[in-house]
Amino acid sequence: MTGCQAASSGPLAGATAPPARHTAYLAAEGYVAELAHELGSVERVHGRLLIAAGPPRPAAWAANVWLNPQILPIASIAEAAARLRAIQRNWAVYAPLWHRRASLIQARLPSVSAKPLLFGAPPPSAPLGSWTLLDPGTVLAASHCSSPFPHGEAKFVEDRRGPPSRAYLKLWEALTVIGQRPAPGEVCVDLGSAPGGWTWALAQIGARVISIDKAPLAAAVAALPGVEYRGDSAFAVDPAQLGRVDWLFADIVCYPARLLALVERWLAAGACRRFLCTLKFQGPTDHAIARRFAAIPGAQLRHLHHNRHELTWIKLG
Repeated sequence: MTGCQAASSGPLAGATAPPARHTAYLAAEGYVAELAHELGSVERVHGRLLIAAGPPRPAAWAANVWLNPQILPIASIAEAAARLRAIQRNWAVYAPLWHRRASLIQARLPSVSAKPLLFGAPPPSAPLGSWTLLDPGTVLAASHCSSPFPHGEAKFVEDRRGPPSRAYLKLWEALTVIGQRPAPGEVCVDLGSAPGGWTWALAQIGARVISIDKAPLAAAVAALPGVEYRGDSAFAVDPAQLGRVDWLFADIVCYPARLLALVERWLAAGACRRFLCTLKFQGPTDHAIARRFAAIPGAQLRHLHHNRHELTWIKLG
């Protein structure tokens, strides 16, 4: 594998014909090492873009996955723009090198709106491709990507008055990308909820929220309709005592191994249908625990744009 510090190297450099099938994985800023560890062997590292042979692999640390990218030899800026336009309309450029040349090419392509999304609106539906310059004469372009957002960066019109913290943006993003959210009146348990960012967001969409934390909620959140606060440890809750609930949410500051034990207890109790939890890594990334979360049947593991050194674990049934 090419070292993760290499800006641009590997067998795809200067290619003059489409290679065997490859997939490109774009890491979020600061998490190239995590993505490289998860993928294993790669053929080229181009800034935050890791290019590997073969079909897509599970890649929780990828902000965006470029599917079936093509090599496009180009002789000029005009030719590059023309070749991209011939494939499709909408493109986002990733330019860790040759930034000026890439910017001049992108300027000849139709503009793509990057306005923040109003929560509740669907993600953009128009196909959005991604491209980069591997060298001044070589474009790598993928007309289809895993994320509808440029570089996987979901951004929202923020509420700067209601929520007590910005943690609600993680929840908004997760519910947007999975295309599901609690229906009005559904019962949600929010473990480790203080000061109440996720509880606030759930109450705003009409859910009934059982909000559990030893620390108190912000007073304005505790007073919201449908919110029931319980001053207890998230780890002391007996699922059987709460009865059947529709969603379990947890954004707890704890070691991922402890969160896994909590999740396994809830799964064994059969008391909940859907789960959405944050794995917060304390110190080095615990890849072994992440694999155990990913191996739970029906689960998905994602690094969201609003995650930091953490992953979001989702199970919808």
